Formats: sequence, C-alpha cells, structure tokens
Amino acid sequence: MVSRLERTRFAAWWWTIDRSLLTALLTLMLAGIILSLAASPPVAARLGLDPFYIVFLVSLALVAATLQFGAEVKGARRWIVLLGINIQPSEFLKPAFVILIAWLFGESARRPEMPANTFALALLLLAITGLVLQPDFGQTMLIALVWSALFFLAGMRLVWVVGLGGAAAIGLASAYMLIPHVAKRIERFRDPSSGDTFNIDQALESFQRGGWFGRGPGEGTVKRILPESHTDFVFAVAAEEFGIVLCLLLLALFAFIVLRALYHARRSEDPFARFAAAGLAILLGLQSAINMAVNLHLMPAKGMTLPFISYGGSSMISLAYGMGMLLALTRERPRAELLAAEGAFAPAEGAA
Repeated sequence: MVSRLERTRFAAWWWTIDRSLLTALLTLMLAGIILSLAASPPVAARLGLDPFYIVFLVSLALVAATLQFGAEVKGARRWIVLLGINIQPSEFLKPAFVILIAWLFGESARRPEMPANTFALALLLLAITGLVLQPDFGQTMLIALVWSALFFLAGMRLVWVVGLGGAAAIGLASAYMLIPHVAKRIERFRDPSSGDTFNIDQALESFQRGGWFGRGPGEGTVKRILPESHTDFVFAVAAEEFGIVLCLLLLALFAFIVLRALYHARRSEDPFARFAAAGLAILLGLQSAINMAVNLHLMPAKGMTLPFISYGGSSMISLAYGMGMLLALTRERPRAELLAAEGAFAPAEGAA
C-alpha cells in the first residue's frame, strides 16, 4: 500500500488517478489477452505463422500514403508496411483526431472570437476524405459520430444539426449508389437471401452453441471457421467458449469505463480536459457498440475491432495510447494546478 504521506512521483500519481477506472481498463486488457489467445492460433495456422498534433499529422500522412503504396485487401487499401511492420494508420488517427478537436472546442469556449468550429469542420472533412478514399466507411462513421458528439457538447445550433444530418444522409446515399461493396453489405443486412451471409450466420450460431456459460476454453468451433474470428468476430468466440454471461460482463465493463469517464468529464472545469475525456470515452464506447452489434447482426458489417479484445497491433497500441491519455485527463488535480495550467494558455497582458 502506498502512503499518502510519501512524496514520490508514484505516490502522487497513485492518489490522484481514478483507480476504479484503471482497474476496469486493466481487466479489459487481461480479457483481451485471454480471448486473443483463444482466437488467434487457428488463424496463425492458416497463415503459416507461429502459434497530439504530430501524431495526427503523421497518421494523416500515412493514411494518404496507403492510397498509393498500401496493399489492396478486399478492395480497400488500409495497411502500409513500414520497416517490415504492417501498420493501419487510421487506428492512430482516431485518438489524435479526438484530442485535436477537443483542443479546438476548448479554445472556442475560452475565446469565442476564435474560428475553432470552422477549423474543426475542416479537420473533419480532411480526415474523412482520406478514409473514404481507402475506402474505410466504418472508421469514417466512427470519427464523424465522435466529432458530432463533441460538437453537440460544445453547444451546436439547430442549423448545424440540420446541416450535418443532411450531409450524413447524402454521404450514406452516395456510398450506397456509387460503391458496390457498400451496397452489397447493406442489402445482405436487409435481405440475408440476397448474398453470402456465412460469417454472420456462424457468429449468431456461436451464441446459441455457447449458451449462458460457454463450452469451455478451446472448445469453440467458430474460430476455426471464420477468417476474422480473432478480430471482427472475437465477441462471437467469447460467446461460444465462455458464454453469454462473459459477454454481458464485457458489456458492463465497457459501459462502466465510458460512464466513469463521462462523469469525470462533466466535473472538469477545464474545457479541453472535458471535451478530450468525453471524446475518448465516446470513441471507446461507439467502437465497442459497433463491433458487438455486427456480431449480433444488429447492423451491417463494418470491419471494426472490439477494443482491447480483438487481436491487432495497430488497434491495441492506439487504444492504449488513447486510454492512457484518458487516465491522465481524469486525474484529480488541485485547483491551484488547474489555474496555473489555464494561465499558461492565456495571452500575456498587453499582448496584441
């Protein structure tokens, strides 16, 4: 046990961090390690393998580079090889984008004369343009939803609500009419008899086979059948081997992390910390909800990983980076420290 009287850096961190939030995140990471071990070996066998701004700019540049140099997989270019390592730049783009937008909305709250909303909209258009060109509509939708949520928290006007809603509807309709694989996914969701639904059928059956308590670790069959069992459909693997009870526990864990982070965001007096913590929490919650909804056939397939549970180096590192920032943003800081931080951003007296 660390004493409150200690003056070490670790003690100062330990007594100001949200320990329940930290525990929940560590539990989620541990569950991810276990489920990754459960889902990954068959995939490895099939493949012949052994069982802030700078970040945003670099990620955006790499997203653009994938359009030219990335390998095409299933009609999309989302991965690029750097120094022999496969990287998905869009995964690193997400937390950096949230932090940058949170800073802009925070500055807008401090300085209304700053055209922060215009800059934020420009960054949104820049980010989603690169993602649409890959194309990656799952990540595009996720970033647009998080941006809209932060814009709502910043107090958007009704005209913006109507405008953004209309733009989203036009974008979705255009994707449906102009991009064949998007149309196929939507049609398969609406009418399963219109195409191949093998993946989602197997995922749904895994929930039935697993029942409430599962068939036991290593006893599942869906991971040997689905090529994306370790990524897109790891939730189905969890259901078959560990049961619906574990799935509900994972759902509760995600909900606790999101609600706990939003609670801290609501209490924060610093606009940037408020927007950043809320944005990162919403990002985690939406990505989790999308993955689980796809596994349960509640929405069309998106190719979205389940945070900390699905296998994936880029996804895992970017999520750890984002949640590390979330823990830092939700620390209990003395009011004197907050005032000093605000003073650092304030313009010097007499400055033009």
